[in-house]
Amino acid sequence: FELTKLNYGYDALAPSIDAMTMEMHYSKHYLTYTNNLNKLVAADANLTDVAIEDILKKMDINNSDLRNNAGGYYNHSLFWEGMAPKAGGEPKDTIASLITRDFGSFDVFKNQFMDAAEKQFGSGWAWLVVDKSGKLQITSTPNQDNPLMDIAECPGTPILGLDVWEHAYYLKYQNRRPEYVSNFWNVVNWDEVARRLQTA
Repeated sequence: FELTKLNYGYDALAPSIDAMTMEMHYSKHYLTYTNNLNKLVAADANLTDVAIEDILKKMDINNSDLRNNAGGYYNHSLFWEGMAPKAGGEPKDTIASLITRDFGSFDVFKNQFMDAAEKQFGSGWAWLVVDKSGKLQITSTPNQDNPLMDIAECPGTPILGLDVWEHAYYLKYQNRRPEYVSNFWNVVNWDEVARRLQTA
């Protein structure tokens, strides 16, 4: 598995996400998950040439090394692609219509997503997923778990994810997670969310 290439510089999401956090997060944390995952794949022939999504769906959940590193790789890859400079604001077209259909309004959706992110105890993620019926759902997961895993309380295909591990925001925001979550809306790449929606 290769690192997902950033389509923007480390400083491109500032001031919402600062350059030092981006560089540390991408080149240290994400790299470590990727390297560890590749070591696990190299040691297990059953994982050779298997898509990351299939690894996450079918793995033994008690295999903590694979669970943490496969989750860390997938979650971060989606996170980087879900952000962009000169982005944010409200979505348009199909994704906007579905948000209105399933949540009532964008503001209701936004508040529910922020609530999930802020209330996730300790390290974890907030997600917007498409469930098996095609409905949009908001959920959160601890650590590097995600909604593709068979233990997910709200299973589905993630189309937007927000990292609420402290390393994702602590250098700039310290303990002010709600401020970090609020500023995330300035950098959401709705074009990528829409693309993921089409393939969910």
